[in-house]
Parts: sequence; structure tokens; C-alpha cells
Amino acid sequence: MGEQTGRATTQTDPTHQPRHPQQPELVERVNERDEVVAVVDRAEAIRRRWLHRIATVVCRDPTGRILVHRRPSDATLFPGRINWMLGGAVSVGESYGSAAARELAEEIGVEAHPRFVLKFRCEGAISPYWLALHEVVLNEPIRPHPTEVACHTWLPEDEVHTLSRHAHFVPDAREALTRYRAAPGGGEDSGN
Repeated sequence: MGEQTGRATTQTDPTHQPRHPQQPELVERVNERDEVVAVVDRAEAIRRRWLHRIATVVCRDPTGRILVHRRPSDATLFPGRINWMLGGAVSVGESYGSAAARELAEEIGVEAHPRFVLKFRCEGAISPYWLALHEVVLNEPIRPHPTEVACHTWLPEDEVHTLSRHAHFVPDAREALTRYRAAPGGGEDSGN
């Protein structure tokens, strides 16, 4: 872990609007090499199990604890489940890094440029996708948006690992946590 991964500032996002259920969320359908093949509706990509892109962020405090949150019970994906990552779909023409920064602002009201840690093809509980995991150290309070985060806490990495075995933990987040802990520069227990 070692160094700070980005400067973060807290903000309230008055423009945050939950996506209307009828409004399509366009994403880039990608191939096995993460190359764009088409622009599609995310719901269709999930339904047809087409590969697309997801950007996530692991938030740490200055002592190394990880932000863990419960998703709202009315969330479309993984309602009421526990997660250790923030994130979502990468928009058309958007980079993984830009999407990670956007998701951070939308979900917890923080502006930062998270550091890239790893990318892998995730089979996914609901659909396969490429997952890019980023990390940021937050020095200021967060302001979770209620449509994104129902409740949250900060936990040491070993407690997050233990929690990941719980049935209410987002299934895809388990694989991401294992890979994060093994990645160079990712996780306290990676040997770096």
C-alpha cells in the first residue's frame, strides 16, 4: 500500500440523479481482449451475457482500513448486499479511470483520481464483464448518496476478508478481493 493514491475532496453532488428505469444505459460491448465491438443497452448486455466494462474503486482511510457498505434494499443489482468496492458500468467512450472517478463522486461525494490496481475478466453472478479495480486513500469525510449506499463502515483488511465469506457479500466482490490481495501494490497482505 504505502503511498497515498490520490488527492480526494468531499463534495455534495446536487446533479446526482438515479437513472430512470426506462432510460437505457448505453455501454460498450467488448470481446475477450476487451476491444469494443458494439454499443448496447446494459440491460441487454446483462440479459444476453455479453462482455462489457465495469470500473470499481476500493477506498481506504489513512490507517489502511477499507470502506465497506451495504447496497440499498431497492437497488436493481445486488439489493441489500454487502460490498467493499464502489463502482459501476463504464459509459460509451469513457476510460476505466474516468469511470472510477465518476462513480466515486456519484456514490460518496468525493472527487479524486483513483490509482489503477488491476483488471480481469469476471464471469459475474449476473453477467460476464471486464472489471478494472482502482484504489484511493480518503482523508476527508464521505457523503454517501442514499440511492447508492444504505450504510457503511471502515474495516481492517483482514476483517473485510472474513466478511467476504458471508452469504450477503456481493458474489463478484469475493473474486475481486482475492485478486486485489494478491496484486503487487494491492492490499496489505500482498507481501509488498
